[in-house]
Amino acid sequence: MAEFGAKGYAGARTAGIATRAGVNPQLISYYFGGKQGLLEELRRRWQGIEASIAASDASFDASVTAYVDATLDRPDWARLVVWQALGDCPFADAHEGERHAEAHRSRLAKAVQRNRERQDAGEVTDEIDPEFALLVTYAVAFSPITLPHFVRELLGDDPLSPAVRRRLHDQLIKLLGGAES
Repeated sequence: MAEFGAKGYAGARTAGIATRAGVNPQLISYYFGGKQGLLEELRRRWQGIEASIAASDASFDASVTAYVDATLDRPDWARLVVWQALGDCPFADAHEGERHAEAHRSRLAKAVQRNRERQDAGEVTDEIDPEFALLVTYAVAFSPITLPHFVRELLGDDPLSPAVRRRLHDQLIKLLGGAES
């Protein structure tokens, strides 16, 4: 995970992965069929983690906390998500890539619908589109990973520190929260 997170799929080498893991590089081929198979296994594991981040009925505040924590507690995972979003992490075949894309679209649609429900309940401001609220939440939660130097300069602390984590959360709630926040 650390090697993929640091270098992306294209930059990661089986030898580097094996060195970090303290195993013989041939074991990666034996157990996973190579670098692509290992990436697929990591994706499967991430789906399990992602499914447990926040309950579907969690409050906006609890969801923001859960997603900021999930991102900053697992920076290598978050970097892999960014690499994948940039198109660096290929799928084994076109069918697998389309299946993943459809599942991702479905998760986003559910998250947007949940934002609409939160807006109707007054928990999230209805002054902005629910899609934009979700985009802002993702952008801010991932900013310590994607823009660590900016975060450090702007907020004056280590991007992964508890103080930055708390500030990201609090500012998202102030920015996007509704009358009930």
